[in-house]
Amino acid sequence: MLYFFIVSTFIAACAARLSSNLGPVVDLGYAAYAGNTTSPTGVDNGPVAFYGSIRYAQPPLGNLRFRAPAPLNETTSASQVLDARDWGPACVQRPATVGIGSEDCLTLNVWKPTNASAGEALPVAVYIHGGGFYFGTPQGFPMYDWVAQHPGGIVAVSITYRLNLLGFIGGPAVAADGDLNTGLLDQRAGLEWVQRHISQFGGDPANVTIYGESAGGASVVMQIAAYGGTKPVPFKRATAQSIGFGPTNTDAQTDAFFGASFYGSNLVALFYANGAASAAQFVGCPASGSEAMPCMRNASLGAIVSAINRIPNGAFAPVIEGPDGFLPDLPSRLITAGKLANVEFVGGHCTGDGKTFAGGQPDDFQTDDDIRRIVFSRWPGVSNATIDKALAIYPEPGAPGSPFATEWDRASTMAGEIIFTCMDLFLAEKLTSNGVENIFSYSWNAPDTVIFNATPYRGAAHTSDLYYLFDGEGHRTIANAGNTFTPFNTSEAVLSHEAIAYWTSFAATGNPSTDKESISPTWESFVGPNSSRRRLVLTRGSNAATNSTMESITDAKIQRCQFWMSPDVVAETRV
Repeated sequence: MLYFFIVSTFIAACAARLSSNLGPVVDLGYAAYAGNTTSPTGVDNGPVAFYGSIRYAQPPLGNLRFRAPAPLNETTSASQVLDARDWGPACVQRPATVGIGSEDCLTLNVWKPTNASAGEALPVAVYIHGGGFYFGTPQGFPMYDWVAQHPGGIVAVSITYRLNLLGFIGGPAVAADGDLNTGLLDQRAGLEWVQRHISQFGGDPANVTIYGESAGGASVVMQIAAYGGTKPVPFKRATAQSIGFGPTNTDAQTDAFFGASFYGSNLVALFYANGAASAAQFVGCPASGSEAMPCMRNASLGAIVSAINRIPNGAFAPVIEGPDGFLPDLPSRLITAGKLANVEFVGGHCTGDGKTFAGGQPDDFQTDDDIRRIVFSRWPGVSNATIDKALAIYPEPGAPGSPFATEWDRASTMAGEIIFTCMDLFLAEKLTSNGVENIFSYSWNAPDTVIFNATPYRGAAHTSDLYYLFDGEGHRTIANAGNTFTPFNTSEAVLSHEAIAYWTSFAATGNPSTDKESISPTWESFVGPNSSRRRLVLTRGSNAATNSTMESITDAKIQRCQFWMSPDVVAETRV
């Protein structure tokens, strides 16, 4: 009788631990979390449960600053239910402000159908936000609609990872007493947490798809090519949108931004010519030697914030580590060599990506010299000989066979194809040649209304796809995270539903058309009839249907992309 009483008491205590008046509880064994339930506006497939601010690694503070994410202790039993009803803190941004963003930011967020139970094995979609590797937060990319809209149910996750100096500081001192590319290692740790625990939310760890745009799209590529393809990846599929990064700093440049006085690039030379100092100097630490990293770890967050704000954009981003590192070479070289994971893939870009990054406005481009001076200011390592070749394969307006109506069209196409609108094609080709099925390509030709109204010459500008995929929330900023969005008009809502259906269908089955909207066209495979290359063009239409349609990718586009991704040119663009 006494034994029965003790066992009953223990069971009752466990049952009590698994419930909370805060909201629905998910017990992971080592920790239990209470989320909240909401019904997204305009979505009728039922409520969604949200769990935010879930730690996937130890706080990267003190001795863990500038080191790979340290694993949690997952051997203990949960003794209380933790409140997970809100977002975790953003990582420290750039521009940086003490009190906005936190070093203690290694958390993730989970959305699931409220009625999904442990072991249900639903598909999992994981989003990695962009922001140039120096700003951004999952708060701008809510995934309620993805979960609520998918007819069969999916589980969604977004990961917060270290940025700028705290996530991507490099150089020999860091390599000797720390870890390189800790922001990418954070992403991988989050994905590994998903493998261990997503089943408790109803997700299937064997059916995970990762997504990202811009620097997030670059992160997707880097996760695919991590370790040169020598290690298994914790995902099955990947979607890379408007892949954006580069030029990747050389070792000497990276060392210069940490502490050495090296003047071997335009960016670094200009930096020092204006009287700037290195990160270590700004923080007040030695520029090299065994005391450099202990000093950097003991520095106040205020000193770190000051250094972040005084170092130029591009100084702290993913670096090449060498043969044994997470990123052993430039991603384009790893792809060329076949040193990557053979995952199912969707790749695409916005038609205005190049217009966003051309470096000027339409009237600024009248001659070849304007293109040399403006477009290639972003790519200082590109030689005059390579620019000459580029100008030749992008015929000037009026030349026989030229597809460009104006110098602006010519310049913006070139600016986009250097990476944003060619690397997706390059990766799709390689995976296809490796025998991977379920490869799809797209072009996004629907403008973000907010950006378009401000700068109509950009067309479907960079991030326009995010406007539709995340209910316009991509315009959110850290300092004003609660700002509101004017609801979509009807034709915008139609495209939003169509796109989310394609994106989540790919996560569920590897085919974006399996669960597409009935009014939407079938998204055909990348390789079409007679080995043509095909892509879906997503475009707004009427209040009843979009104007999205399939098209063939032109031979001229393919040839231009082959030029930009060739070994000699990549040696200069460093993508």
